[in-house]
Amino acid sequence: MQRYDRLKEILRLDPDKDFLAIYRLTATYEFPWDFARALELALLRTYAVPSIGRLLAETAEFTDRSQKRYDDTALLLDAVVEHGFESDTARTAIRRVNQMHRSYDITNEDMRYVLCTFVVIPARWLDAYGWRPLTHHERRACANYYATLGRHLGITDIPDSYEEFEATLNAYEETRFGWDEGGRKVADATIGLMASWYPAPLAPAVRSAGLALLDEPLLDAFRYEAPRPALRRLVRGALRLRGRAVRLLPPRGAAHYARQNREVKGYPGGYDVGELGTFPVPGSGGCPVPHPRRPAGAQAQPPA
Repeated sequence: MQRYDRLKEILRLDPDKDFLAIYRLTATYEFPWDFARALELALLRTYAVPSIGRLLAETAEFTDRSQKRYDDTALLLDAVVEHGFESDTARTAIRRVNQMHRSYDITNEDMRYVLCTFVVIPARWLDAYGWRPLTHHERRACANYYATLGRHLGITDIPDSYEEFEATLNAYEETRFGWDEGGRKVADATIGLMASWYPAPLAPAVRSAGLALLDEPLLDAFRYEAPRPALRRLVRGALRLRGRAVRLLPPRGAAHYARQNREVKGYPGGYDVGELGTFPVPGSGGCPVPHPRRPAGAQAQPPA
């Protein structure tokens, strides 16, 4: 197989009917590392909306149990990509996400914005740093994939195209980004978690590199000091060089799913999708309806 043969396979598929297959090929064969980094950045971006950042800080899940929350989020989203919407595993994952979301007063607009980040930020990342940019074909398939996921999550007024997802994201950020102490705490905890994945002496450099990837509206919302221009050029230049180097490598021979990422550390012995996430206790600020600890259809998964 040659470097662009998988792209040719993708372009033979229909982005309106075969969007899952296209998204799976794009995210797990063509760009698994890039999608992981872009989705991390997407989640970080959502904390700059005060209603989102404040809620996450109040739950303390992303500040006190950062690694577990990172793992559970990645694995629940990954279950749908790997197994498909009709599988028992994906249905269990979606049910878990819905159970958690129903425990809190989250607006449809905030949920839709988070969905928009999953569509738009990976495309922007690959435009800047990927070994090739996403094609319009792939962008359309990604939009269809997340529109379908959004409907499963009960989100309404979902954009119909990549362009509409991007316009919705831009408009929401323009009017909703702002300072909130809780959002800053969650952002600090998330960047600290990412730095913890590297040897301790490198942690400050990793944190600085992470900040160098943030744009001005995001830096302003969190009240982070703007990185030095030289550092920004260095970090972003290094990522562009990585993309050029990857372009010269042979294509990946097997899919790489999020559960295989070295950053997912909490389940060395495997995990049950039905046990991922939180189970709010009735009367303690969570959902007033008790949820079973092991929803029907849960399947054991291999170690991450």
